[in-house]
Amino acid sequence: MATLLLLPGDGIGPEVCAEVRRVAAALVPNLVVEEAIYGGASYDAHGTPLTDEVRDRALASDAVLMGAVGGPKWADAPRHLRPEAGLLNLRKAMNVYANLRPAYCFEALAGASSLKTELVSGLDIMFVRELVGGVYFGEPRGIDVLPDGQKKGYDTALYTTSEIERAGRVAFELARGRKNKVHSAEKSNVMESGLLWKQVITELHKREYPDVELEHILADNCAMQLVRAPKQFDVIVTDNLFGDILSDAAAMLTGSLGMLPSAAIGDPNKPGLYEPIHGSAPDIAGKGLANPLAAILSFEMALRWSLKEVEAADRLLAAVKGALDSGARTRDLGGELSTVQMGDAVLCRI
Repeated sequence: MATLLLLPGDGIGPEVCAEVRRVAAALVPNLVVEEAIYGGASYDAHGTPLTDEVRDRALASDAVLMGAVGGPKWADAPRHLRPEAGLLNLRKAMNVYANLRPAYCFEALAGASSLKTELVSGLDIMFVRELVGGVYFGEPRGIDVLPDGQKKGYDTALYTTSEIERAGRVAFELARGRKNKVHSAEKSNVMESGLLWKQVITELHKREYPDVELEHILADNCAMQLVRAPKQFDVIVTDNLFGDILSDAAAMLTGSLGMLPSAAIGDPNKPGLYEPIHGSAPDIAGKGLANPLAAILSFEMALRWSLKEVEAADRLLAAVKGALDSGARTRDLGGELSTVQMGDAVLCRI
C-alpha cells in the first residue's frame, strides 16, 4: 500500500492538513497516511526543524505533503535552525529539483482576481522552478564585518549545466502535453548565471526539443507581462529565486494565495514533496479561517504525480470545481465558510 507522510508544520498548517486527511480517507481509503512534526513545532520539541528520523521517513514514503512552516515566534532562532531551513534541507535531502507551481483560474473565481475578468478567465500557467540550486543554496554566503566597521552581506547565484538541463527537461516535457510553448525567464543581461541559464536552455531545446516553441524572456519583463497579458504563457521555466517571486505574483491572478498548490519532484522513482504555496499565516491560526483548497489541491497533485492515482486526482479536481461552482467560499474568497466547512463542501462532492 502507498504511504503519504503529512507534515502539518506551523500556523494554519495543521488545520489545512486535517482537511487533506479527511479527503484522503474518503477518496483513497487504502492509502496509509502517517504524520510527523516539522518546522517550528519540531524546533520547539527537538531543537531542530527537521530531525533525521523525519527526514528518513520522508525518503521512505511514496509522497510527502506539508502544510506551512515558520512565523515570528522563531524569528530569533539561528538561521540554520529556523523552520524555513528545515524546508530547504528537506528539499535538498529529497533532491526534488523541479517545483511545479500551477496558476490556473477556476471559472467561478474569475471575478475574485485583482485583474479584469477577461484577463484571467481560462488562465492556466505552469511554472517550473528549479528548487535545489541557485542563490538560496550557493556558496560562499554570509555577513562579514569590514575593517571600517561596516557590514557586507553576500550570496552566490550558482548553477551548473546539469542543474539547468534537468529543470529544462521537465518544462519541455510538460509543454508537450499542454500548449507546446515554454518561456525561459532569467536575467542574462546582467547576471552570468542568467547567461549560462539562457545558453543551456537554448542548446537543450535545439538538441532534444525542437518541436516545442521556446521564447526567452527577462525575469522583470516576465513579471510585467504576467500582469499585462497572463494568458500568453503556457509553461515558464526559471531559477529558484525568480521562480519564487514570479509564481507568488501569478498566484494572485487566480483569486487568492489560498488556492495555489505546488509539487516538487525529482527522480521518478523517489517521493515527491507537495505543499500549498501560502505561508503559515500565524495571524489567523487556530481560528478556522484558513482556506484548505491549496492543500487539498496539493494532494490532488500528489495523487497524480507520485501516488499514481490519476482517476482519484480527476475526481478530486472535479469536486473542488463543483464546490466553487456552488458558491462555497472561505473569507479570502469573499465568503464566510470556515476551514472545515470548505472541506465539507469538497467532501460532499466526492
